[in-house]
Order: sequence, then structure tokens, then C-alpha cells
Amino acid sequence: FDQDAAAVLVARQAADMMERNSNAVQRVMRWVDQLVISLVKRFGTYVPGDAASLRLPQTFSLFPVFMYHLRRSEFLQVFNNSPDETTFYRCSLNRETCFNDLIMIQPTLHSYTFSGPPSAVLLDSTSVHPEHILLLDTFFDVVIHYGSTIASWVEQRYQERPEYENFKLLLQAPKADAERLMTGRFPCPRLTECNQHGSQARILLNRINPSVNYTSASPYGAHNTPGVGEVVLTDDASLQTFMAHLKKLAVSPT
Repeated sequence: FDQDAAAVLVARQAADMMERNSNAVQRVMRWVDQLVISLVKRFGTYVPGDAASLRLPQTFSLFPVFMYHLRRSEFLQVFNNSPDETTFYRCSLNRETCFNDLIMIQPTLHSYTFSGPPSAVLLDSTSVHPEHILLLDTFFDVVIHYGSTIASWVEQRYQERPEYENFKLLLQAPKADAERLMTGRFPCPRLTECNQHGSQARILLNRINPSVNYTSASPYGAHNTPGVGEVVLTDDASLQTFMAHLKKLAVSPT
């Protein structure tokens, strides 16, 4: 089972259904949800009625995660996008390769810190930290996100001081990688540099899993809580909530 190809196939079919049904978001999302539930019920191993017992094959384990991000993508969510933009996104989904389509469905996120080389991190609010620089690639947008501490150092021009050469190199690394991502890609993605809590940071917050939000244990609107990550003020269900409901429905005897 090729879960990558399957996710792209479902995304294209869902986008086509949106076009044919006047962007009936709830109808198409119910179809996606029912598809995931039926597949998990068919290929998962579990004790009926026991959600904790559900186990998925390794070749199928990422498929529900792809479907979660598909539900939140611009292919199904048309709010704040013009009809032209929505059509462009869906045409690109049908035209591009499977690899590029997966980036559209579930963007990639890399973190840059002083502690080591750049590394891929979870597309999650817990990956946002004041001392980190993040590079988000959604295929249509490339975003360089500076944590609040990093942004403060840039504002104080630490990178221009000889004794902070390592900080200058840290700032250059995501820009070089962003340039590499954009080279050869058509149409060229929009490059955005933003600071944590800035207005353009919404591009990143809109795509990450809101595992830390105002309904979680963190204080409402809290920022920079050590070890917690960024608090996302949204009513969207987190991936953890989505998976919990999926397991419950999949193992249901009825």
C-alpha cells in the first residue's frame, strides 16, 4: 500500500468533488472522514469497542495524518481565498508530482538552532520556540519564521558584531535553504520573513497542528511558556483530537 500516492489520489478526488458541488465543504469533509474511518476499520487490528487497542500497519500509519492536514488545506477550506486562488491551488494539485502534492497537503518544517545542524521537526505548535528559526515550505509559500528572542537579537543588530559571527551564520542558513527550495519551482513560491507574534506569522500558525491552544492546559493567550511552544488561538481540532475520534469510531461495533 502506497500511502503517499493514496493521499494524493484522495486529495485530487476531494478537490474535484468541491468543484462539482459548489464548494460544499461539509459534504466533502464528511466523505473524507467516512473514507478514513472505513479504511482504518478494514485494515487496522483492534479489539471491538477498545480504542486503545487499535494498531495500524506501518505502510498505512501516516495516511490518517495526511487526511487531517488535507481537511485543513486550501483545497477544502476556501475561506479567505479568492475563487481564482482556489482554482489555482486545485489545478496545481492535479498538475504536480506526487512529491510536490504531498508538500501541498502536509508542508515541511525545519528548525535552525545553535545546538546543531538544521533538522526536520513536527508540523506542530510545540515546534515554535523563541530561540529557534523555522523554515516552512507549503509549495506555494516559503516562510522563514524568527522566534521572539531571535527577532530581538536581529533588532539589536547582534549579527553585525564580530563576536556574534555564529549568529550571523545562523541567520544565513534558512535564507540559503529557502533560495534552494524556490529555485526551479514554477510558479515561484512567495517568500515571507516574519517574527513570532507578528502579523505574517499567521501563515505558519494556519498550517501547524494546534496541539497547544486556548482549550489546553496552557493559560489563555500565553506566550513563550517554557517547553510548551506557541499557543494557537483557534477552534480547529488538533491532530490528537482527530485521531482520538477516529479510533473511537473505527473500533465501534456498529
